[in-house]
Amino acid sequence: MRKTFGLLALLLVAPLARAGDALPLPALKIDASRTAVVGLSSGAYMAAQVQLVYPELFPNAAIVAGGPFGCAGGKLDAALGSCMKGVPAPDVGALVASAGRRSASGEIGALKNLAHARVYLLHGKDDALVAPAVAEAGAQFYRQLRDGMPGLKGMQVHDDDQRAFAHNLPVAGSGDDCDKSVAPYLGHCGFDAAGEIFAQMFGKPAHAATTAQGELRTFDQDALRPDGADAFLAVTGYVYLPLDCLAGKPCGVMVAFHGCRQNADAVGKAFVEDAGFNRWADVYDVAVLYPQTRASLAPLNPQACWDWWGYSGADYDSRHGVQLRWVVNAVRALGLPAGH
Repeated sequence: MRKTFGLLALLLVAPLARAGDALPLPALKIDASRTAVVGLSSGAYMAAQVQLVYPELFPNAAIVAGGPFGCAGGKLDAALGSCMKGVPAPDVGALVASAGRRSASGEIGALKNLAHARVYLLHGKDDALVAPAVAEAGAQFYRQLRDGMPGLKGMQVHDDDQRAFAHNLPVAGSGDDCDKSVAPYLGHCGFDAAGEIFAQMFGKPAHAATTAQGELRTFDQDALRPDGADAFLAVTGYVYLPLDCLAGKPCGVMVAFHGCRQNADAVGKAFVEDAGFNRWADVYDVAVLYPQTRASLAPLNPQACWDWWGYSGADYDSRHGVQLRWVVNAVRALGLPAGH
């Protein structure tokens, strides 16, 4: 009982300690033609949700160790079974058909906006948490969507599934954690996943990345609550701002979703500083938004995952989903034009 109360106290007090430090997002000159979402694990499912629900805003997505959109169907047991272990295997055909129906009804975005989408799926062969069959189902989802829907033949789907790493985001340095899934879930595998993600999303770089030269700032996430509704996020989020963006140059925007137990309360600034995105953001002139979840017992989300099974409500993966609407508020505040 004492441990339970201690955890509750930690969950309630820790975010409040930083509330006074958070500022609004700066308004930049955002180029609406250069947007992307990326995520690891629960963040990968979240990235897919943002892309399918708001394809007019985010046609490009990089999905690391995740599965197909709509996989959980609002059920935690399905999320833990079919959508992580691959038992039973996700029914990709049914998920694609469901996406088509939901798009036609307006529950998610118009899929025609994926006509020139870039989708990059990355999954390690040593991943023991999200089964290879689940990642393959994610790739098949996009292929079937592309091949079965008129107007989507130009969608690019790159399935990168032959690299040896565990359930983590690979980074450029070498170390002994590539084949493990341990905090902060950045595997030193000698593969710069962030660089590959930028290239897949925005094309070949103009030059190699060095060290990050821009500014990493905190911002007030509560100020962006949709209609005041709790989005089950931390008080404070992070945003990386290349110097050119701060100087007024048109910039792209990437939203990077951490995985479970990879939020700042759990791993500090490891993900927002060390994943590798910031130095490539300088090369491409792309601002990187790092929204942060919070752990909770009610609703049950003790590992601070993004909502890809319904803890925030039954409409979590629709245009009514509170976390998805929060993301739209955030990119609008950052300067994404209202006409897009």
